[in-house]
Amino acid sequence: MTARVHRLRNRLMLVFAVFALAVASLFGLYVAVFVYSVEDRFFDAMLEQEAQQQLDQRADRGTWSPPRNAFMTIHDSPATFPSDLKATFDAEPWRREIAGTQGRHYHLRPVQPEGAATPGWLVAEVSQQLVVRPMRSQILALLAWSGLAVVMVAVLAGAWLARRTTRPLSRLAALVDEMAPDRLPVGFAGDFPDDEVGVLARGVEDLSGRVRAFIAREHAFTRDASHELRTPLAVIRSATEQLASEPGLSERGRQQLEHVQHSARQLEQTVITLLTLAREENVDQEATPQPVLPMLEQVVVEQASQLEGKPVQVRVDVPASAHLAVPGPVLHMLLANLIGNAFAHTRAGEVYIDVAAGRLRVRNTAPAGDPEAIMRPFTKGEGSAGFGLGLAIVQRLCDRFSIDLRIEGTEHATEASFSVQ
Repeated sequence: MTARVHRLRNRLMLVFAVFALAVASLFGLYVAVFVYSVEDRFFDAMLEQEAQQQLDQRADRGTWSPPRNAFMTIHDSPATFPSDLKATFDAEPWRREIAGTQGRHYHLRPVQPEGAATPGWLVAEVSQQLVVRPMRSQILALLAWSGLAVVMVAVLAGAWLARRTTRPLSRLAALVDEMAPDRLPVGFAGDFPDDEVGVLARGVEDLSGRVRAFIAREHAFTRDASHELRTPLAVIRSATEQLASEPGLSERGRQQLEHVQHSARQLEQTVITLLTLAREENVDQEATPQPVLPMLEQVVVEQASQLEGKPVQVRVDVPASAHLAVPGPVLHMLLANLIGNAFAHTRAGEVYIDVAAGRLRVRNTAPAGDPEAIMRPFTKGEGSAGFGLGLAIVQRLCDRFSIDLRIEGTEHATEASFSVQ
């Protein structure tokens, strides 16, 4: 069973946390903009009032008067600005708020008298009147702690909501994760709410029931076929062996009897293969590595009858150290099908079995067909006396035990290979 994960729940919590953090950050930005804007508007309003009074004074007396606020000064031109203000103003004359040196901060307001008179400039050095700047650290700390509190509340709320929302789905995921062909639960859909998860649970339960019925039918077929097929085949084999020992049997009759024996052996091998494949869920995948050479020699002897009367030479060059980590019956079926196909389809020439680059190769001088087509069930090649199931069964075995089978070839040769240790 794989380790249980809660990615959906974690994602919901993460979304809540990110959303809360984004809202808190946006709120903090709005607060900072608001307090700075209010402070600037306050100074601008004071400068506006002072500018109007200066214009009235200029209209009555023809001169500027000292500003009412001690932090304000009136200048006839920027040439008389404080040095730190003048340097920045000369570079950026459009600015009306300028930070000076040594903590000074300036607000500017041009004062334009009526007529063509040269405008004056009101300068407010507001460093002592600033309210936000001295409190900036406290404001930022308050915003940070408030944002953190909002995020924590959002995470807790998200965790509660995510757990409440995903609990049925997590239960169903755990149930599905624990399923196995021999452990299929029943009657669990009623424990889930009548929503999307409930629909999914009912679908899984229905599928589980169909799988369970299929497995039961397959087991019944395995049990019945084992008795109904293998017993008659054993009788046929025994009867043909006894008949072959009869001294008065004609040559033609003996040839026909050999065909019957060969077909019976082939059918028996097919039945054994199908039954073993049907029971493959009981085969241990972590099998002890099997030596390939002894099994290969046995298979070559068993399949040699397919080469009778053919000018075909068989060469075997497989080291005794070659092994394959599969159960013995599986290795026998794999070799029997590959070598049997090579023997059956080779009319003349050579069948060469060797190991190269870590792969066991079965090569024969017969034209290769379409690799995908010959792997399909009931696809028979020329010269095949079987049912066209051999390579399809081999493919299922290779998929089951992670064997990297390759079938390649040209119009003059065919090669089947798989990795060995």
